Amino acid sequence: MAGVGMATVAARLPRCRWGRAPISFGFHRGVSALLAQNPEWAPRGLPACRQKTSISFLSRPDLPNLAYKRLKGKSPGVIFIPGYISNMNGTKALAIEEFCKSLGHAYIRFDYSGVGNSDGNLEECTVGRWRKDVLSIIDDLAVGPQILVGSSLGGWLMLHAAIARPQKVVALIGVATAVDGLVTQFNQLPVEVKKEIEMKGVWAMPSKYSEEGVYHIRYSFIKEAEHHCLLHSPIPVNCPIRLLHGMKDDIVPWHTSLQVADRVVSTDVDVILRKHSDHRMKEKADIQLLVYTIDDLIDKLSTVVN
Repeated sequence: MAGVGMATVAARLPRCRWGRAPISFGFHRGVSALLAQNPEWAPRGLPACRQKTSISFLSRPDLPNLAYKRLKGKSPGVIFIPGYISNMNGTKALAIEEFCKSLGHAYIRFDYSGVGNSDGNLEECTVGRWRKDVLSIIDDLAVGPQILVGSSLGGWLMLHAAIARPQKVVALIGVATAVDGLVTQFNQLPVEVKKEIEMKGVWAMPSKYSEEGVYHIRYSFIKEAEHHCLLHSPIPVNCPIRLLHGMKDDIVPWHTSLQVADRVVSTDVDVILRKHSDHRMKEKADIQLLVYTIDDLIDKLSTVVN
C-alpha cells in the first residue's frame, strides 16, 4: 500500500492552536500518552460553553427540507456527515463545532432526510437519497473549499461527495468509515437467512446502539445500497484522506479502513488505529484525536494555498 501511513495510535499529531506551544511526536508517542501527561491540553470548552446556533432549514424543490446548523467563518470549512440514523447533535458533531468556532472556521452539521429535525419519511430513505442530501449541503450552503468528516455511514457518503464534487471537497476524515458496510454485512449472512429477509422484506439487524436492540432495515434499502458500493474498484478520490478507526469496533471491522486506503487513488492517505476504541469513537482521547486531525489538515491546506 504505497503512500499509506498506519499506526496503532496517531502517527503524527499536528500543532495545537489553542494558545499552546507547538507539539509534535512520532510513532512512539500517541494521543493517550499526551492526555496522560498533559490532560489540560484538551481543546477548551468541549462541548460546554458552545455558541448557540439556531436550527435552519434548507428548502429543496421535490426533496425534503433539511435541518442544519451553520457557523460562518474562514476557509476551508468543515462539514460533519453523521452515521446511520444519527442526528447532528452527537458528541463528535458538537465537539467539532466548538473546535471550528475556536479557530474561526466555517462549519456545518445537518440531519439526513427522515432523521432528526429534517423533513421526510425514514421508510422512504435510501443511501442514494442521503447522498443527495450531502450534495445539497455542499452545493447550497457551503462556501469555498470543504473538509468532510464522515462518521460510519457518513464516511461512505463523504467519498461519494468527493467523487461528485472534486473541486469543492479538499480533504476527507473518516471515523469508523463504513464503506459498503450494510451491503457487506448482509452478504455475509447465511443463504437461508438472506432468503427469509427477502421474503419478509425487512432485516432485523442486531445492534447494541439501537434502543430496541435491532435496526429494522428494509430489504429494498439494501438492494438500493448495492448501487453505491465502492470497494469493488479503484475509488477516484485524489484529496488528502485520514481514516480513524477503533480496533474494538464490532460493527465495522477496522480492516475496512485499510481497504478504503488501498482503493482510493490518492497517495496522501493515513490510517490511524486506536487499539481500545469502539465503533462510536466518542471518548475524550478519540475526540481529541479527531480535532487534532482536522487541525492538521486545515494547517496543511492553508500552507498549500499560501
